[in-house]
Amino acid sequence: MRVVHLLGIAGVAEHERAGARHWARRLEWPMVGVALWIVVQWYLEETLAISHEFARTADWLVWLAFLLETSVLAAQVENRRAYLLGNWLNLVIIIGGVPWFWEFAPLVGLLRSFRLILVIALLVRMSKSARKLLSKHKLGATLIVALITMILSGVIVSRIDPSIGTVWDGMWWAWVTMATVGYGDVVPHSAAGRLFGSLLILFGVVLLSLLTANLAAFFIGSDVEKIEEDEKMTERMLTDISARLERVERLLEHRDKRGS
Repeated sequence: MRVVHLLGIAGVAEHERAGARHWARRLEWPMVGVALWIVVQWYLEETLAISHEFARTADWLVWLAFLLETSVLAAQVENRRAYLLGNWLNLVIIIGGVPWFWEFAPLVGLLRSFRLILVIALLVRMSKSARKLLSKHKLGATLIVALITMILSGVIVSRIDPSIGTVWDGMWWAWVTMATVGYGDVVPHSAAGRLFGSLLILFGVVLLSLLTANLAAFFIGSDVEKIEEDEKMTERMLTDISARLERVERLLEHRDKRGS
């Protein structure tokens, strides 16, 4: 059994029906958007920037998004039991994450903060698609991933670590941490902040390597394209010369036959 099955984020298997895999790809990015909204909403609630009614409406929409995704994919897959077992985290979210239940739960704050784990789960589940996208020397996509990671990390660490007061300080800390520079002007002091920083360092090393590789590919891409165009032109010229030589040979053979 793979680790993703144990974590409950296996998604749709590669050997499943084409329709199920198609819907899994279509729903992947909308669910990533839901995951990003979870972080934004969590921050807005922590800073009392949104009303209680707006937050409850958003909670229901997030819950409905998970319910819709799980229902659609479970209806499309051939082996429904294997899909639900491999994605047990979705069932936990749907059953235990009903916003109506949060109004009466004594540990409602803990339950709401637990939703941040969903962000990691969703991003891990779509990591295969992200690796495919970033491996194609897409500089723009790599920069967007780095920017989103920096913003989200800044928002999260500014709330879990009291020593990092503002979001801007959190984003600055996230950027220098991802770049493995570490100026030391803004540092986390709590255990949660340091644990989050350790995970961000590991992710930053990978992302920085991709960014460096894509920058190099971007700068040398024009030279490579020019060389490829020259090679294609040379190949076309050789093909044309070969065709002309064949025509000359056929004319010579025809003339020799007429002379004989």
